[in-house]
Amino acid sequence: MRGRCRVEDAEKHSQETPKNMTEHDQKQLGKTLWSIADQLRGAMNADDFRDYMLSFLFLRYLSDNYEQAAKKELGVDYPEREPDEGNGDNKIPARPPLARWYEENAADVQEFEKQMRRKVHYVIEPDFLWGSIVRLAKSQNGKLLDTLQKGFKYIEEKSFQSNFQGLFSEINLASDKLGRKYEDRNAKLCSIISELARGMSLFSTDSDTLGDAYEYLIGQFAAGSGKKAGEFYTPQRISDILSAIVTLDSQEPKEGARKKLESVFDFACGSGSLLLNVRHRIKRAGGSIGKIYGQEYNITTYNLARMNMLLHGVKDTEFEIYHGDTLANAWDFLRESNPAKKPHFDAVVANPPFSYRWDLGETMSEDMRFKNHGVAPKSAADFAFLLHGLHYLKDDGVMAIILPHGVLFRGGAEERIRRKLLQDGHIDTVIGLPANLFYSTGIPVCILVLKKCKKPDDVLFINAAEHFEKGKRQNQLTQEHIDKIVETYQYRKEEALYARRVSMKEIEKNDFNLNISRYVSTAVAGEEVDLKIVHAQLVDLSQQTKAAAQKHNNFLKELGLPLLP
Repeated sequence: MRGRCRVEDAEKHSQETPKNMTEHDQKQLGKTLWSIADQLRGAMNADDFRDYMLSFLFLRYLSDNYEQAAKKELGVDYPEREPDEGNGDNKIPARPPLARWYEENAADVQEFEKQMRRKVHYVIEPDFLWGSIVRLAKSQNGKLLDTLQKGFKYIEEKSFQSNFQGLFSEINLASDKLGRKYEDRNAKLCSIISELARGMSLFSTDSDTLGDAYEYLIGQFAAGSGKKAGEFYTPQRISDILSAIVTLDSQEPKEGARKKLESVFDFACGSGSLLLNVRHRIKRAGGSIGKIYGQEYNITTYNLARMNMLLHGVKDTEFEIYHGDTLANAWDFLRESNPAKKPHFDAVVANPPFSYRWDLGETMSEDMRFKNHGVAPKSAADFAFLLHGLHYLKDDGVMAIILPHGVLFRGGAEERIRRKLLQDGHIDTVIGLPANLFYSTGIPVCILVLKKCKKPDDVLFINAAEHFEKGKRQNQLTQEHIDKIVETYQYRKEEALYARRVSMKEIEKNDFNLNISRYVSTAVAGEEVDLKIVHAQLVDLSQQTKAAAQKHNNFLKELGLPLLP
C-alpha cells in the first residue's frame, strides 16, 4: 500500500466502523498510517521518521486516554465540544473541551490533577494535548514546533511521577531533514501532523487499536531496516511461541496456563513487544501478571519500549525498563548483594543479539552470573546472555531464549558451559526453527527452554525446521505451526521426524552435542532392502536371460545366421 488513501472512501469507512474494531480494521489503521509515513518522510530515512511517527501516535494515545478519564471524573461539569471552524478540507478543529475547563476552573485544577495522577498516573496540560497540537497544525500556526518542544519536555519531566527523562530524546525537531529554517521545519511538522490526524480520525482509536497500530508500524519499519531490525524487533509469531511456553505451568506444562506471573524479565527487550505478548497471553487466559521488567542498551529502542508499554495501557507503576548494558550488568537493581533482596523472576524471555562480540576483561570469571558455568568466548556472547537470564530465574521459573544454532555444538568454552548446564539439569527443551524468519538474518535459529528445577530427566528435541509457509521476503510460521510446537512442548510428545525425548545417557555419548539433527532427523528413511530376496530375484533373472538367449540362437541356427556369443 503506497498510494494515498482516498478521503471520501476512508470517511465512509469511518462512519461504518463500530466502536470495537475488528482485527482487519486494526491492521487497516496501521496500513493507512504506514502509507502516510511513506508519503511524508521525504529526505528522511525510515529509521529517523519512525521516531516521529511513533511519538505522535503515542501522544495521541496519552491525550485520548487522559481526556476520557477526565470526562469520567468531571461528569456533567465536562464541557461540550465546540464546533469546528471553517468548511470542507480547511476545517480547523475546535479546542479540546478540557482546555476550556482548565481556563474556567483554575482554582480547581490542582485538586483535579491530583485525582488524575491517582487514577491514570499522569497529567497533560491542555496546550500539549493532541487535539491542541492538531489545531495548530491545521491552522499552519507558526508556534507548532515550539509548542511540541515544550510539550515533549513537559511529558518527560512533569506528566508522570516515574522518571521518563529522555523519552523523546531521539526526535530532533531542529533537524535539517525537516527543513533548514524554523519556518520550513514548522511547515513540515504541520503537514505531517495534519495527515496523521486525518488518517487516525478515519478509525476508532481505543487503546488496543492504537497499540496494534504501533506494533504494525514497528514491524513495517523493521522490514525496511535490514540488520538493524534485530535491535528492536522479534517477529510476532516467534514471540507467540516464547510467550506461550513461559505462561504455561513451569513444572507441569500439561496442567495448562499459570494463574499468575509475579514478574517477567527480558534483558534485551528491544521495543518491548515480547514482554507485552507475555502480558497479553496470561491475561487472555484469565490469569494476572505482576510487574514487567526490561533492559535495553540502545537508547532509541529503549524509548520505543517505554512508549510501547504506556501505549498498551501498562501503568508506569506496572513496569520498569532500564537503559544499560546487560553483559556488564549495569543495572543496580540486579546487583543487589543481599540474598534476601536479590531479584528473581517467574519468567525470563529474550531475543539477544546473535554471536555478539564482547570483552569485559578478566574479572568476568569471578562474576556471580558466570562463576559456576564459565565465561562465554569473546567471539560470541550467546552463552553470556543465557547465563545472565538463568542467574535471575526463580527456582520454579521458566526461561525461553532465542539463539543461533552454534550454541548447540560449538566447542571450547561453549562446550564446557553446555556440558555443565546439561549435567545440572537446566536444559529442558531444544526447538529448531526454520531459516529466514527474521528481518535481520536468514540463518535458522533455535529456542532453548531452561529451568533451574525440571522434573524430566531427559531433553525434548523439536525439529520444526521444515514446518513453515514460504513468503516473499521472509518465511512465515502459521498459527498451526505455532500450536504444534507449543503442544509438543506442553505434553512432551514424541513424533517421528519431528520430536523426541532424548536421555542424558545418549547426549553424554554424543559428547554433549545438542545438534538437533543428531537426535531428530527430518530425512525420510529409504525403503529397507532384503538382500536374500534381491539375490533370488537376480538369479531368476539370470536364468531367464540364458533361456531367452538359447531360444534366440536356435532361430538363428535354422536361418543359417551367426549365433550370439
